[in-house]
Amino acid sequence: MDTTMQQAESENPAAAPVVDLEMEEKEIEVQEITNGDAEHVPTYDQQFPSLGGGGGGALPTTSASPIGRWNKKPPLQSSTITQVFHIPAEERKGMATEGFGGGETHKKLDAIMNNTGAKIEMSSSKDKSLTFLLTGKPDSVLRAKRDVLVAFQTQANMTINIPKEHHRHLLGKGGLKLQDMEKNTATKITIPKSSDNSDVITIVGAKEGIDKALHELRIISDEQSKQAFERMEIPKIYHPFIQGPGNENVNKMLAKYPGVRVNIPPLSVQKDELSIAGEKEGVLAIKEQISKIWKDMERKCTTVSVEVKKSQHRYIIGPKGVAINEILAETGVFVEMPSNDSDSETITLRGPQEQIGLALTKVYQKANSVKSEAIKCPAWLHKYIIGRKGAGIQKISAALTKVHIGFSEDGTIKIDGPPEEVEKAREEIDAQVQTLIKTTTFVDLKVDAKYHKHIIGKGGSTINKIKAESDVSINIPDTDSGTTIIRIEGSKEGVEKAKVELQGMVVKMENEKEKDIIIENRFHRQIIGPKGETIQKLREEFAAVQISFPDLGVKSDIVKLRGPKDDVDKCAKHLTKMSRDLLESNYQVKIPIFKQFHKNIIGKGGVNIKKIRDETNTRIDLPDSSADSDTIIITGKKEDVNKAADMIREIQSQMANVVSKDISIPAKIHNTVIGAGGKLIQSIMNECGGVAIKFPEPNSGSDKVTIRGPSEDVEKALLRLQELSDEKQLSGHSIEVKAKPQHHKFLIGRQGINIQKIRNETGARIIFPGANDEDRESILIIGTTDSVAKAKVELEAKIKELDNIIEDTMSVDPKHHKHFVARRGKILREIGDEFGGVVISFPRPGVAGDRVNLKGARNCVDAAIARINEIIKDQEEMVTIDCEIEQQYHRTVMGAKGSQVQRITRDFDVNIKFPDKANENGEPPVPSADRSSDPNIIRITGKNLNCEAAAAALKDLVPITAEVSIPFEFHRYIIGQKGKEVREMMNEYDVNIRVPAADQQSDIILVSGVPAHVEKAKQGLAEKMIKLEEEKEERIKRSFEVTVMVNPEYHPKIIGRSGGVINKLREDYKVNIQLPPKGSENESVITIVGLEDDAEAAKKAILGIVNQFESMIKEEVHIDPRIHSMIIGKRGRSIRKIMDDFKVDIRLPRDGDEDPSLVVVSGDEEAVLDCIDHLKILEEEYMQEEAEKEWMTQYEKPNRQLDNKDSNKNPKEFKVSKAPWDVSSSEAFPSLGGGGPNNSSGPIAWGPKARR
Repeated sequence: MDTTMQQAESENPAAAPVVDLEMEEKEIEVQEITNGDAEHVPTYDQQFPSLGGGGGGALPTTSASPIGRWNKKPPLQSSTITQVFHIPAEERKGMATEGFGGGETHKKLDAIMNNTGAKIEMSSSKDKSLTFLLTGKPDSVLRAKRDVLVAFQTQANMTINIPKEHHRHLLGKGGLKLQDMEKNTATKITIPKSSDNSDVITIVGAKEGIDKALHELRIISDEQSKQAFERMEIPKIYHPFIQGPGNENVNKMLAKYPGVRVNIPPLSVQKDELSIAGEKEGVLAIKEQISKIWKDMERKCTTVSVEVKKSQHRYIIGPKGVAINEILAETGVFVEMPSNDSDSETITLRGPQEQIGLALTKVYQKANSVKSEAIKCPAWLHKYIIGRKGAGIQKISAALTKVHIGFSEDGTIKIDGPPEEVEKAREEIDAQVQTLIKTTTFVDLKVDAKYHKHIIGKGGSTINKIKAESDVSINIPDTDSGTTIIRIEGSKEGVEKAKVELQGMVVKMENEKEKDIIIENRFHRQIIGPKGETIQKLREEFAAVQISFPDLGVKSDIVKLRGPKDDVDKCAKHLTKMSRDLLESNYQVKIPIFKQFHKNIIGKGGVNIKKIRDETNTRIDLPDSSADSDTIIITGKKEDVNKAADMIREIQSQMANVVSKDISIPAKIHNTVIGAGGKLIQSIMNECGGVAIKFPEPNSGSDKVTIRGPSEDVEKALLRLQELSDEKQLSGHSIEVKAKPQHHKFLIGRQGINIQKIRNETGARIIFPGANDEDRESILIIGTTDSVAKAKVELEAKIKELDNIIEDTMSVDPKHHKHFVARRGKILREIGDEFGGVVISFPRPGVAGDRVNLKGARNCVDAAIARINEIIKDQEEMVTIDCEIEQQYHRTVMGAKGSQVQRITRDFDVNIKFPDKANENGEPPVPSADRSSDPNIIRITGKNLNCEAAAAALKDLVPITAEVSIPFEFHRYIIGQKGKEVREMMNEYDVNIRVPAADQQSDIILVSGVPAHVEKAKQGLAEKMIKLEEEKEERIKRSFEVTVMVNPEYHPKIIGRSGGVINKLREDYKVNIQLPPKGSENESVITIVGLEDDAEAAKKAILGIVNQFESMIKEEVHIDPRIHSMIIGKRGRSIRKIMDDFKVDIRLPRDGDEDPSLVVVSGDEEAVLDCIDHLKILEEEYMQEEAEKEWMTQYEKPNRQLDNKDSNKNPKEFKVSKAPWDVSSSEAFPSLGGGGPNNSSGPIAWGPKARR
C-alpha cells in the first residue's frame, strides 16, 4: 500500500490543484446516457416544525440562530403522577363491593395493580358512586385507568365510518399510534382488516373515552383528506436538470411550498419515477414546475460523449462534486462520469446545444489544471524524507500548499499540483534524496531466527542499547515469519559500528550449546523448589546457563539448557543427578490388603500409619472406604518402600493369621489356569474366602505363583490350584452345558454341596457364569475327557429334572402366614431364588385356609417344602422379651432413619418393636398386641439367645454426655463457617456436640452420644485443638506488616489486567497485598501482610515493577475516534499486536472522557515515537479512503443491471440536514470569515493535517 500524504480538499473549486496534462484530441460522439443526482435531503426544520404554530419551512434568515430554541432547558417534571376520576352510580357495573375483604372488587383491583404497577385507592359514596385515586408513572396510570373503567363501568359501543385509505394512518407504524390512542382514551378501537371491504371502525369503552377517541379519529382523517400524493415518470437523464446545481431548483420549490416533499432518486439508482407528497395545492404547483423543466429540456437537450484519461476524472469532478456543479450552474450542461470501478474513459455532456461547447472547454480546463512528476528514490529512504511525525513533509507542504506528495513502495515519489509548485517541490525533494543517498546506507545481515530473541534482549534492552550507541535503525523480523535478514539503516559510520557489534553477538551465540534433558514432569516442581528457591540457587551456580522448564499445564518432560558448552554439560550432569535421586526416592509399590484390615493398619487416631510413615520415610495412600479397591500404594526409596510393605503385611498377618505360600505351575499353562477374562482364577479366589493369588509377569519365565490370605483359605486355594494345574497338564478338555439361570443356585446347592458332590465323583471342574457375564446360561466343565463326560451326564440329568414342572401343596398353620408374606413376600422370594425358581402361593388375606401351593421342578418343590418346614419350626421356637430403655433415648437408639435398629435386627435375626407414641392431644396410645403399653419397654422377638444379645446391643446404644475442655478462643473454629465444621464432626462420629453461647465465655463443650462414639469424638476434638494451636502460631508469624509508598498512577500496573499481576505476587510470596481506595487520605500507601521474609520480598518485587514503569515516557496524540475500533481490532487483537510490535502500552479514551480523540502511548522513547507514527499513518490512510469514497461514489455512472438487481435490497434511510447536531451546517455553525457556504476564506492546503 502506498504511504501517501493525504490531501485536505477545499470546497472552493478555485483552490483545486492545477497540473498540465497532455491530452489527445478525441473524436466526439453523440449518444444518450442516463444519469442521476444525489438524493434531496430535507432540512431538520422541515421534518420537525416549531411547536409555536409556525409552518414547517426553514427559519427566516433574519431570525436568531436556528438552534437557539434548543438552548432553553425543558422544565423538570415528576416521574410519578396522581389522577382522580369518578364513576356515577347509574354507570356502575353490578359488582358487590361490600362485605369482609371487599369480595371480587378487591381481587380485581389487586390484579390491575399487579399488571400495571400503579397504586389504586377506591372509595364508595352513599349514593353508590365510586371514586378512584390512581398513583404511579404516567404510562402506568393511563393503563390502570383503562382497566378500571373496563372492570367497574358499563361499556358503551359506537361506530364511525372512516375512508379505507386513511386506516393505515390511524394504525401508525407497527400499530403504535392506535395503541397510544387506546391508552389515552381508555377505549378499545377495532379497525377492520385490510382484506375486508368495510370502512366501519368500532369503539368500545366509557362514554367520555368514546368521545375523545371519536375526536382523535376525525382529526387524523381530516388531515389525510387535505393531503395529496403524485408520482411522475420522467426519464432519468432529466433528473439533474430538475434538481439543479447543488439541488438549487428543488430547494427553491420547497421554500415556496414548505408543506411538500419531493423525492428524486439519486444518480446511482436507475429509476425514472419521482414522487411529490404534501398539501394538495403545493403538490400540484411543484408538479407543474417539474413538468415544465422536463418538457423544456426534452425539447432543447443535446448529448455529447468525449474520451478523457481515467486519471483526470477526479479533477473534473472536483472536491465533493464542486467542479461538476460549477459547470452545470455556469453552462446548464450536466457532466456524467463513468463508475470508478469501470475501465471506461468516456464522459457524457448533456444540455442545451449552444452551451455544449463552453461546457466542453471547461471540462478540458479542469482536466488539464494539474501536473504530475515522479522522482526515483529507494523505498527505505522515504521515512527519512517524511520525517518524524511527518515533520519533513509538512515543511514542504506548508510552503507549497497546493501540492500533493505520495510515496510508493515501488521506489517512486509522486508529486501532483500546479505546475510551478510541482517544480519547486520536485527540486526540494530531489535534493534531499541525493543527500540521503550520499550520507546514509543500509546493511542486511543474515542471522539465524533462533538468535533473534537474544539480540532483542529482555524488553528490547539489548537492541535499544545498540540503536542508541550507533544512532541507527535496526529492523528484526518476527520469529514466526521465517525471515532471517536483519536490516540496519543509518549513517555509514553508525551502520558499520552496529554491524560489527551484531556480528560479534552472533559469533558468541554460535559458540553456545543448547541441550534437552529428560526429567519426569512430576519432579519439575520439586526441582524448582518452594518459591523457586532451589532453581534460583542452581541458576546462581551456573550463571551463564539459561534453564527453561515447560509452561505450566504442558505435560512435557523436556527441560531446555542453553549457554557455553562446558557450563551446559556441567548443569545437565547436575540436573540428571537430581532427577535420578528423585526417581529413587519416588519408587512405588502396590500391595493388596484385605479391606477389613485397613482400619488396623491406620490404627487408633492414625497412630499405626504415622509410625510406619515416620520410620520408613515413605508416603502411604489407602483407598477410600467406599472404593472397591483394596490396594495400598507406598511411595519412597526402594528399600524404605519394601520395609513399609513388610510392616503393613505383618499387621495383616497378626490380625488375621494371614500366611503366604508359593506353588509351582508351569508358565506355559498360566493363561489357561487364569481363564478367559480371569474368570477361572477369580472363581477359585471367591470359593476360598477371597485369597489373593499372584501370577508372575508375562514372559518372565517364572513358574512361581503366590497365594496370600488366612491360612485355612490359603490351604484350600493351594489344593484347588494344584488340582487345576494337574488337570490342565493332563488334559485341557472343556465343554459347555446350558441351564436356565434361575436353576443355577439349586444345581450349586446350599454352600455348594450339590456341585461339590459332582466334582468329587467325576474329578471335573465346573464353573458357573457370573452375574455380569453376557451368557448367563452356559456352564463350563473342565477336566479330562472322561471326567468332563461324566460331569456332563450328571448335570444334564439334574437340569432335565428341573425342567420337569409339577404342582404340590402343603399345610401351614395360618398363624405363620403373616411371617412368610411380610415385607412384600421377601422370604418367599428368597426361597424361590434358592430352589430353582419355585413359585409359592399362600392364601390371600381374609381367606380362611392352611393350604399352600408350590409349583416348579420336583427336586426344587421338595427342597422348598423342607425349607418352609424349617422356618415354621424356628417360628415356633420364638420368644419375646422386654428391654427397658428410657423413652427419651429411643430416637438415638434407632439411629438415623432406623439404621441402628435395622443393623441389630439383621445381625441377631430378631424382630424389634418400639412402644407406640402418645397421641397429639395427650391421650394415651391405642393398645397393640405386639407393642408394650409402657413407653420405656422395647419388645424383642426371636430365638432366646439372639434376643438377649440384641437387648445388650440396644443398651450399648443408650447415649451418654461427656465434657471436653477447649479454650473459648477456638470455639468459632470448632463451629466453622455457618456451623459447617461442627456438623461434619457430628456426622463423622455420630454424636451431638453442644458449644456454649458466646456470652457464657465457657471453655466446656458437651458431647452426647453412644459411649464408643463419644470417645472417638473426644479424640477428634483433641486432635482438632492441637491443629488449631499450630494454626494460631502460624497466624501470628504471618501477621507481619510492611508498607511501601507508590504513586497512585502505577497502581493499575501493579494490579494488572484482571488482577493478574497482583494475584501472582500474592501467590508467589504467600502474602496479602492491599491497595488503598482511590481518593483516600493515604492513597499512595500499599500494605503487605505475611511472613517477614515474604513481605520484604513482595515489597522488593513491587518496587521493581514501579522502577520499570518510571523509566518509561508518556506521549499524548490525537487520533480520530472513528478509527479507534480499527486500532483495537477484533477482541483487541490489533491493539495487542501493535503493543507487542512496538513494546509500548496504549491507552484509548473511555466513554465520557473530555477529549474522545486523546490517545496515550507509554514506553521507551524510541518505541513510543515509532508507535505514534504508525497510528498517525493509520489515521491518514483511513481519512484518505473515506474522503475518496465520498467524492467519487456520488458522481459515478451506475451499472444499471447491477442496480436493478439490488434496488430492493437496501432499506430506505431517514436523512435530515441542518440539524442542531450537524456541525457541517453553515447556518448552525457559520464560518468565522462571514462568507456563505460556497465562498472560501483562503486556499486549503494539500497534504496531511497538522499534528498536535
